[in-house]
Amino acid sequence: MLTLWAMTVTPSPADHLFGPSLNTTQASYSYSTPAATSSPTAATSTPTPYRLIPPLLDTPWTEKVGTDPWPQHPRPLLYREDWLSLNGIWTFQPADSTDEVNSPPASATLSQEVLIPSCIESGISGIMATNLTQMWFSTSFTVPSSWNPKQRVLLNFEAVDYEATVFVNGKQVSFHRGGYFRFTIDVTDQINLHGPNDLLVFAFDPTDEIPYYTPHGKQTKTPSHIFYTPCSGIWQSVWLESVPDNHITKLDITADMDGNVNVMVHNARNETVPVQVSLVAHNGAELVTHQASAHKEFSFHAPSAKLWTPGTPNLYNISVTMGYDTVRSYTGFRSISSGVVNGIQRPLLNGEFVFQFGTLDQGYWPDGIYLPPTLEAMVYDLKVLKDLGMNMVRKHIKVEPDLFYQACDQLGLLVVQDMPSMRPGEGAPSGDPAPEDQEEFGRQLELMVNQFKGYPSIVTWVIYNEGWGQLTRGDYPEFGLTDRVRRIDPTRLINSVTGWHDHGAGDFHDNHHYADPQCGTPWYSILSTPYDPQRIGFQGEFGGLGHVPAKENLWPVQRAVDAINQTYEISANLDAYNYRSHILLRLLRDQVALHACSGAVYTQTTDVEGEVNGLVTYDRRVTRVNATQWKDDIQALYDAANSRT
Repeated sequence: MLTLWAMTVTPSPADHLFGPSLNTTQASYSYSTPAATSSPTAATSTPTPYRLIPPLLDTPWTEKVGTDPWPQHPRPLLYREDWLSLNGIWTFQPADSTDEVNSPPASATLSQEVLIPSCIESGISGIMATNLTQMWFSTSFTVPSSWNPKQRVLLNFEAVDYEATVFVNGKQVSFHRGGYFRFTIDVTDQINLHGPNDLLVFAFDPTDEIPYYTPHGKQTKTPSHIFYTPCSGIWQSVWLESVPDNHITKLDITADMDGNVNVMVHNARNETVPVQVSLVAHNGAELVTHQASAHKEFSFHAPSAKLWTPGTPNLYNISVTMGYDTVRSYTGFRSISSGVVNGIQRPLLNGEFVFQFGTLDQGYWPDGIYLPPTLEAMVYDLKVLKDLGMNMVRKHIKVEPDLFYQACDQLGLLVVQDMPSMRPGEGAPSGDPAPEDQEEFGRQLELMVNQFKGYPSIVTWVIYNEGWGQLTRGDYPEFGLTDRVRRIDPTRLINSVTGWHDHGAGDFHDNHHYADPQCGTPWYSILSTPYDPQRIGFQGEFGGLGHVPAKENLWPVQRAVDAINQTYEISANLDAYNYRSHILLRLLRDQVALHACSGAVYTQTTDVEGEVNGLVTYDRRVTRVNATQWKDDIQALYDAANSRT
C-alpha cells in the first residue's frame, strides 16, 4: 500500500537549485549479486517487503533515496496547486508473456514490493532483475478529500519503458508506446472519490531484442563497452492532479531577445475561450498582464526584459488563467539562429556568436541506471560542468525528467538534445529499419520536441547519432524529419546527423573524431565528409581520454572491465590524463582560431560501466580533471572564438 501525501506548496518555478558538494570520502561497500526474481503466475496476499539492494557500485546519494523518491512536482512548465505524488512503494511481479495483459491479476497486490519510480534493473528498485521483457506494477490511492469533487482527476505518467497498458479499478483506461515520454489519463469516471482505488500497469520492454526496432538509445540486453544495462518499467514519476472540466493541457511559450512573448494555450475541449497571462519577475513584480484566447496563437511584448544567457540565466515566472483553471510556468528571453559572422556560418545566441563547449552527457548511474537517485545527484553532474566554465551539455541519445532541463535553465547551460536512437545495424533485410519502424521513430521525435520545446536552455535538436537507425540509401529520411521538426519548432537549430552519413540536411556539419578534434578544418577523417561552409562547423564528439580508476570506483562486472582496453586512449595516471586533455583542448583552440569551429562536445561527463573516460568516475567520488587547468583551457576556447567576431 502506498502512503500518499498532497503537495500544495512548492518553490516558484524559477527558484534556483543547488547541488551538493562532492563527497570524496569512500563509503564502506561490499559487492553483491543481484537477487534472483521468480515469475509467479498468481498474485500473493503478502508481497516480499521492499529493501534497497546494494548496487554493484553506489554513489553518495544511494542511501538518501528512502521510500519517498522524487517528491518534486515533475512538470515545472505546467504547475497546479492540487496535485498528489504516487511515487513510493508499489508492488511488482514479472509476467510470463505479453498475453497476460488480457488477463490482469485479480488482486492489485503483486508478489514483491518495488520502489517507483525506478528501473527494475537497479538496486534502488528493490528488484535488480535483468532480462525481463514484460511485468506488472500496482498500487492503490485515495483522492484527497480537500479536492473539489466536481473537478476532473488526471493520472499522469512521466515515462514508462517501453509500452504501458494501464488499468484503474479493473478497467483498462490507456495504452502508451514510447519509453521516454509522458502521458496523461482522465480517470474521473473510473475512480471512487471517497475511498481506495486500484492502479495496475502492464509494461512491455523489448529494448534491443530482435525483431523489435525501438528508440532506446544506449540500452541493451547484452551490455558491451559503449552499450549499457537497460532500464525497464516505470522509471519516472507518477502523480494525480485535480483540474476543471475544461482545463489547460499544454502551454507553448517562447520569448525572444526583442521582448516578444509568443503563446499558445491548449485546452481539453479545443475551445477558443478567454485566457489571462501574467509575466512576473523573480522578485514578484508583475511586468505584463495580457488578455487573449486559448486555442489560438497570440503574442505580447515585455519591455526591458533581461535576456537569458549562460552567464545571466534570467528567468520569468508566468501565470495563466483560463476560466477556473490557473497554472504556473516560466520562460527566458533568448533567440537562437544561424548567421554569417566574418564569412563563417555560426550559431547565434541573441544575435551573437557564442562558442558552445560542453560534454557528452549520457545520464547513467550505477545505483539508478537511467534515473538519478535524487534531484541533488542530477544537479551535481550539471554543476561539475558549470563550475569548470562549460556553457553547454549534449544530452546523448536519452531524454531526462523535466527537472533536468529546468536545472539547465537555472544554471545557464545550453542543451543540445539528442533523439534516442534505434538499434544500429540489423533490422530490415537491407540493414535499415522497416518503414513502420521509421515512422514510429518520427512520431516519437515529434513527441520529444513538443514535450520539451518550452525550456529556454535547449538550443539544438539532434535527429540521428552516427547513423544508428538511419536509412543509408534511397530518399534519406533526415531531410523530411528535419522539415517536421522545423515546423513544430522553428525557434531552434537542427543537427540532423551527428557523426557521419551526412547528406547535407540541417544546420550543422558535425564531425566525430577521437581522440583529437577535427572541427571545421580543411582535413577530415574517412568516416566524415569535407567541411561544408554553408553550415555550422561542429565537433559533435572528441576526447574520450581514459584512466582506469581504483577498484572501489570501478563498475565491478568482468565483461565491462575486459572492455576497458577498447577506450580510445588510456592514461597511466591523472597527470598524464590532464596533460593529454590540455593538448587536445589546445588543438581545438587552434581550430577555433584558424578555421571554422563553432562548438565542441568532449566525451564525457562521467564514466559509464566499462567506459572509463569521464571527467568524474561512475560513482561520482573521484574527479579526474585538474580544475585550474581545465578552466584556463576552456576560457582559451572562448577567447579564440571572440577573436573571430
